[in-house]
Amino acid sequence: MDSYYEYDEDYTYSDDGNHTVILEPVFQHQSMCLKEVLCVFLLVVSVIIFLLGFCGNALVIWISGLKMKRTVNTTWYLSLAISDFVFCTFLPFSITNMAMEEWIFGSFMCKFAPSVMFLNMFSSIFLLVVISVDRCVSVVFPVWAQNHRTVNKASIVVSFSWLLAIALSFPSVIFRQVGSHMGKTICYNNYTLSQHSHTIVAVSRFFAGFVVPFIVIIVCYSIIILKLRTNRMTKSTKPFKVMSALVAAFFICWLPYHLFVLLELNQKNFDHSILIAGLKVGTSFAAANSFLNPVLYVFMGNDFKQKFKSSVLSKMENAMAEDGRTTSRYLSRSSSMDGRASTHI
Repeated sequence: MDSYYEYDEDYTYSDDGNHTVILEPVFQHQSMCLKEVLCVFLLVVSVIIFLLGFCGNALVIWISGLKMKRTVNTTWYLSLAISDFVFCTFLPFSITNMAMEEWIFGSFMCKFAPSVMFLNMFSSIFLLVVISVDRCVSVVFPVWAQNHRTVNKASIVVSFSWLLAIALSFPSVIFRQVGSHMGKTICYNNYTLSQHSHTIVAVSRFFAGFVVPFIVIIVCYSIIILKLRTNRMTKSTKPFKVMSALVAAFFICWLPYHLFVLLELNQKNFDHSILIAGLKVGTSFAAANSFLNPVLYVFMGNDFKQKFKSSVLSKMENAMAEDGRTTSRYLSRSSSMDGRASTHI
């Protein structure tokens, strides 16, 4: 959880008889997490997210990276899976911190672990935007997409997305610090160096990591829906269901987190315990997106019954294939080039 709480170091001094001053904390920290229903629930949810996300994304990486032909679509899915896999790899640090209510991993990991999680947030969202734009272009301009969509260009776009995500994740390296509070070691954000640092970081993350990507995704899928209706494809409801699931997952997973981060800017006007609980719940919702992506972008790509009967490799090949069977269902083509364009959502 990336949140900021002010604290005061409160210590007493004692003399051991040899005139040696010993610094002792007033409060001896004891974790209360296992005694709180919400904390236990979020711990269980986080462990489930870790297991499903780690295994699910590892499976996607293994198949799309090693077992399948390299295509534009597999490049998108592989990059998205790597982003989510890295996020899930670092989830145990957050789970341990939540359970112990104390940071035990040192100053370096205090800066590095949150940075990796924000790297996942931005890279994942940027990749979702890239996939949305790619799907939109493939539907609206199928001939152009067939001639210009290459693996090399896709790799360049992915690299740029990752570089931008790294740049936007850097504030965690700058502001994260390890300190003591109420007898425990905490990893927190120290925004006291600049008066408006907290506001700038929170607002920029909200717009760059939610508002702008969400608008782009909505616009792209609105164009796709209009295009499909123009081509009289309303008989098939699958594209609309997939689009709705993608947009809804993006919105539901990330909105609570950003909402409470923004509320935290005016924490004096809100109950402190509510903000803490809201940030914990919002972070768990955001983390859930890491295991939902493989489901929504891969396993929903084809008919469920056919996928259930087929092998795991066949499932992902059908969902990621450039020359998908759903082409003829959704768009009619007059030329052979048009017929080969992919319309997977």
